Amino acid sequence: MRFARRVGVVASCTAALLGLSACGGVQIRPDASLPEPLIVSLPARVGLVIPEDMRNFKHTETRWGVNWTIDLGAGHTHMMQEVFEDTFDTVQEFKDLEEARSAPDLRAIFEPLIEQYAFVTARETGGRYYAVTIRYRINLYTPSGEQADSFTLTGYGNALAKGMSSGKPLEKASLAAMRDAAAKFLVQFPELPAGEKLAKNETIVVEEISAADAGGIDTVPIEETTAEAAPALPRPAPPAEPEEKTRATPPGSVPATKPSAS
Repeated sequence: MRFARRVGVVASCTAALLGLSACGGVQIRPDASLPEPLIVSLPARVGLVIPEDMRNFKHTETRWGVNWTIDLGAGHTHMMQEVFEDTFDTVQEFKDLEEARSAPDLRAIFEPLIEQYAFVTARETGGRYYAVTIRYRINLYTPSGEQADSFTLTGYGNALAKGMSSGKPLEKASLAAMRDAAAKFLVQFPELPAGEKLAKNETIVVEEISAADAGGIDTVPIEETTAEAAPALPRPAPPAEPEEKTRATPPGSVPATKPSAS
């Protein structure tokens, strides 16, 4: 009886997996809505260039015969607009760097990019949770368009696996990773040298940065993955079970690090 029950469970899981493939796989489009941050905006007018690579960023892969499509473009466009509007008093958005460099009275120009997206599913975590890591690069330019610095930033998120659904927990984990990255930038950037300069409403200029100063905003390494293997992600503790009550770590507790040279 126990063997028959186990066979039934395996058959159900296989049928669900095949059903995902037959229905076109898993497709999600996470769009983060950020809570109002309790920070003081920096008194600087900056330019924001969200390149087409970020606006149209889509992660696709096939794993165990299932097609996974994660459309991150629209959600990240909204997120970056909110993050920079919360960080600075005045943000002017431009279609490209060439247009931005011709604008008057800017103190700096920012260009955010998604470098990599990776995830693990309930299959890799024994049916327990989904986890997502998103690595970003934020390029900093002078008002004339010269690259002054480049920052790396990593967001991590997870969500409990519930039932046979794949899209919903992966979407929640992706949103958590996006919010994690946003919180890190909001809290840590003002403490970096470039942030301190803009806090004084000074113009960003090209400066020499030694190799010893290389770093990022709370970065976490991430490795390329294949469809046949689980992503090599940092393995944090799994999320708390629903009945357990946990307290979120306040954003201010994230330590700041020095920026990396371009």
